[in-house]
Amino acid sequence: MTVEFRLLGEVEAAVDGTPITIGFAQLRCLLAVLLVEANHIVSADQLLDRAWRPHRLPRHPRAAVHQRIALVRKALATAPGVTITTHPGGYRLVADPQLVDLHRFRALAGQASAGGHGDHAVTSLTRALGLWRGEPLAGVTDTAWVGSVRTTLLQQRHAAELDLTDLRLRSGQHATLLAELADRVERHPLDERLAGQYLLALYRSGRQADALARYERLRRDLADELGVHPSPPLRQLHQRILHAAPDLAAPAAAAGTGPAPLPVPRQLPAPPRMFTGRATELARLDAIFDAQPAAGGAVTIYAIGGAGGIGKTWLALHWAHAHLDRFPDGQLHVDLRGFDPAGQPVPLVTAVRGFLDSLGVDPATIPIDPDAQVGLYRSLVAGKRMVIVLDNARDTEQVRPLLPGSPTCTVLVTSRHHLGGLVTAHGAHRVDLDVVPEPEARLLLTRHLGHDRVAAEPEAVDALVACCAGLPLALGIVAARATRHPGFPLAVFADELRDQSGRLDALDPGDPRATLRTVLSWSHHALSEAAEVAFGLLSLAPGPDIGLPAAASLLARSSGTARALLNELENACLVQQHTPGRYRMHDLIRLYATEYATRQHSPAERDAALQRALDFYLHTAHAADRLVDSGRPAVRLEAPAPATQPHELPDMAAAMAWFETEHANLVAARQAAVDHAWLPSAWQLAWVLTTFHARRGHRQDDLSAWRAAVAAAAHLPDHAAGVRAHRYLGRAYAELDRHEDASRHLDQALALAERHHDVAEQALAHHQLARAWERREDNRRALEHATRALELCRALGRPAWEANALNGVGWLTSRLGDYATARDHCLAALTLHRRHDNTGGEADTLDSLGHIDHHTGRHDRAIDHYRQALTLFRRLGNTYESAATLDRLGHPYVALGHHEQARAVWREAAELYGAHGRDADATEVRQRLATLDDHAGQP
Repeated sequence: MTVEFRLLGEVEAAVDGTPITIGFAQLRCLLAVLLVEANHIVSADQLLDRAWRPHRLPRHPRAAVHQRIALVRKALATAPGVTITTHPGGYRLVADPQLVDLHRFRALAGQASAGGHGDHAVTSLTRALGLWRGEPLAGVTDTAWVGSVRTTLLQQRHAAELDLTDLRLRSGQHATLLAELADRVERHPLDERLAGQYLLALYRSGRQADALARYERLRRDLADELGVHPSPPLRQLHQRILHAAPDLAAPAAAAGTGPAPLPVPRQLPAPPRMFTGRATELARLDAIFDAQPAAGGAVTIYAIGGAGGIGKTWLALHWAHAHLDRFPDGQLHVDLRGFDPAGQPVPLVTAVRGFLDSLGVDPATIPIDPDAQVGLYRSLVAGKRMVIVLDNARDTEQVRPLLPGSPTCTVLVTSRHHLGGLVTAHGAHRVDLDVVPEPEARLLLTRHLGHDRVAAEPEAVDALVACCAGLPLALGIVAARATRHPGFPLAVFADELRDQSGRLDALDPGDPRATLRTVLSWSHHALSEAAEVAFGLLSLAPGPDIGLPAAASLLARSSGTARALLNELENACLVQQHTPGRYRMHDLIRLYATEYATRQHSPAERDAALQRALDFYLHTAHAADRLVDSGRPAVRLEAPAPATQPHELPDMAAAMAWFETEHANLVAARQAAVDHAWLPSAWQLAWVLTTFHARRGHRQDDLSAWRAAVAAAAHLPDHAAGVRAHRYLGRAYAELDRHEDASRHLDQALALAERHHDVAEQALAHHQLARAWERREDNRRALEHATRALELCRALGRPAWEANALNGVGWLTSRLGDYATARDHCLAALTLHRRHDNTGGEADTLDSLGHIDHHTGRHDRAIDHYRQALTLFRRLGNTYESAATLDRLGHPYVALGHHEQARAVWREAAELYGAHGRDADATEVRQRLATLDDHAGQP
């Protein structure tokens, strides 16, 4: 069976010539995106950007992508050898690229470019252009991406037409081309290359006067519409037509005349022997290269950036060597030594003189003036298909004079700086390198050490890969050391790297210029003094990354100054801005920065910076917690350290989003407080995270936080800290069904509260004991504690607490089958919650009422109460309780025969349970779904 995908016209698919029905325009657009990126993963965000924007996104974007991909997958079910696979990063259409007319077109055009000027090139281009059926990507949703790709493809077709015309003119087909060229010139009246082809065809057809008249018309049009004169090549052609130059009539007669050809330079260093991976980056380089017009336009420039040791030079050399057939006129290479501490960067005159020598210029004829030398260099490479590698550039100014002016040349620039000026002023294509993913790192070690040696010690290899953290230089150093000692177990090297204090020592290959410290120091020492200080202090930040507001506090700088310093570090590839306003360091760069901070700053200075960071997180989290749950008892914080600037958040939604973004850093900050024995901060960070942990189901993190808080509270003078710590630790254990541990800490909390006559804490302890005993399925004992909690809350005169206690009694009473009493308590609770604007308590109580209604046969009312509860839980961002409510909501749907609605809510419940690690709950829901499906399938 033959499968064919067509993008060069209407978007279509066919099997053995029979069309496949894809569906509506957006599905065809999604298919087009996957086909353009065939065999590459396309993220959900990219699909949304390419198939929706600038139109309004769906209400649930990722769900919409998933649903539509499923429809495309279903449509392609009959296409053999074609699959759409799902990955953590997105989706990939797996197919032979030759099944797609777009990729066949590009391959044929590439073959023609590599094939010179012979019949093969003519055949390839003719076949390539024969694939076109009209405007590309027709019949799909008109998005910004579609418009951009369509424009690029039309440019590529036009370039192929121009190349084919040149070849046909060389073979004497000027007469048969006249009508075609006349039509194309009308469609592209200002295209000077096309105009030149038409002038030449007219002249060779004996129509010299028509050719001259056509040139005059073009000259006027260029002046009127663009305010420019014809280009020098076109003016030269005009003069040659005007004077009837002999070589115009007989192009073959010109062969063999003129000066002797210059030598073809071959300056590229040898290709990297063990180059591995980088498929995504290589594909990007290929795509950019293939998208360039065959002639005209600007020179193609790649700005390859990344940290020291990330593999920039290897990528550039590997790509250049892999495409040598595309550069028949040679290669130029210079190491500009932009970051070499042993000396100054390579001067311009030295680099240009090396190029001129390689191009075969007689030294006696080289001009003295540097600008004249640059001009000569550019003249010699003009019109030639060459690759020029400018390695280790310090900045844009070092590169700018070495850029050729000819669009036939391709330039690869590598630098530890991002060279933004090269991008903005010269249209360079930025290719930033990150660490290599774990599979590529493992493959690199395997290629160095052999499959048998790697397979023999999988745990040691895991450790080597983890400690090198995807940095190619580190992996290469480890591999080189292991290769020098083939008899050593890999575990020896793994043990050295596991020790963070000596990891950089272990990454010393013995070559002073190739140690990781040395390579990183080249970038580090190029920083300003203020950025050097920031580089060291940022290594102290707790957590995997840091946002701009937190960095400003850590560095004791204003937000604007902190941003400028981070930009300098980012430009030097020492930090990465992985999302807007958030920065992270590679693990090995962070180790190096920590060493630097230890050398440059006293322990007191380092502790002060860390304290500012912790105070930023604590005070911002405390304010966020108050927005999330204003009814929760407050804790008093000490004033933040000087120069700390807590982040202001406007509302609950912003607070929950901030907690989500900063969660890993908040957990790390709490651990840093424990490590430094900053006891109040350790306890308070546990407190401010509790509500977020509860609503997002971070049960293990909550347990760890309160374990540390109990240990800290034992040394704090405030008895309430100890009571609360034991109570919350008991709750954390109860949520994980560690019942004995839960009872021990909750009983201790109650005993401490009673000892200090703290009635409020007694009430809260009884409330939590009720929940703990309910989880142990002892509802009567749970009801005893809930009833006592209600009595104490009423005695305290705390109506919001009383409402929670009423709902607790109502819920447990319903669990014991007394639904009338349960409903009375819950309705009273609902009234109080609404009176005191307690959204979380209202949601809990509505859930209880839904349970009562369902078990008393009032299924419609149960659904209504559950859906009201679900709306409130979602408004609060409480996915943990949302899961349970969705679970319970399915039952009244089933009771009423609404099986599709039951499936929908149970699927969502199972997904949320899984995300929270509540595996038993998720399994139970999936079993119910399977039973529901089995019943649906019965006759």
